[in-house]
Amino acid sequence: MRANLCRWRRSARRSVNPCLHFLYLLVAAGLSISSHPAFARATELSGGAKPVIEQFLLTQTSGLPGKVSIRIDTPMSGALPDCNALEAFLPNGARVWGRVSVGLRCNGNNSGDGPATPSWTRYVPAYVAVEANYYVAGRPINAGDTLSVADIQLRQGDLSALPRGVITNPQQASGMVASNRIALGAPLRLELLRGATVIQQGQNVKVQSQGSGFVVSTEGRAMTNAAAGATIQVKTQAGQTLSGMVRADGSVELPN
Repeated sequence: MRANLCRWRRSARRSVNPCLHFLYLLVAAGLSISSHPAFARATELSGGAKPVIEQFLLTQTSGLPGKVSIRIDTPMSGALPDCNALEAFLPNGARVWGRVSVGLRCNGNNSGDGPATPSWTRYVPAYVAVEANYYVAGRPINAGDTLSVADIQLRQGDLSALPRGVITNPQQASGMVASNRIALGAPLRLELLRGATVIQQGQNVKVQSQGSGFVVSTEGRAMTNAAAGATIQVKTQAGQTLSGMVRADGSVELPN
């Protein structure tokens, strides 16, 4: 039987232990990978730019439910140049939670008052977590089912890791109708629900217009099905077509 490759073999010229040589290669490869920028752990940003970005993101997320926490990392381009007049912004269409890229603009100083500084723009990576309550299906929900508070369950987590439009208020789901099947435990999203139909096509409905100190009402025939909060067209007895918003009681309110 051949000698184990991991043993030293005596010969006129001492050879390198194959197992140790293999370990050396693994260690070297690991050091090379960990030092590569793509695998390196991001370094948290420091300096005067950090509070500017933090305040900007806190302002942008002030209307979100739950607790917001922010981490700001040093950009891949390295440390930011000094600047006395920083302005933070978000690219058009960017959402303000999850992984975001915050623009940072330095307007520079070329007025001749003080030392001249160049203008520059950098993009700084950040992560905005939003810990909040949200709701999931408390049972398997079939398409067409009308939901009640008993059909949903409360969960807590990072909204940035969930799909857009997740429901954070039970009243958003109560009385709504499932447009598709929703599995047990799946996050409830607004796009999966629709309002319950309160007006049927061809139904006679009351049409109201309210102003300062007066209410004018008439009747008409609904031209489509509609849920509460939806816009509907109604044809009056005089043949006029009006558009208004459906109220929960089945009446239609005309805009002022």
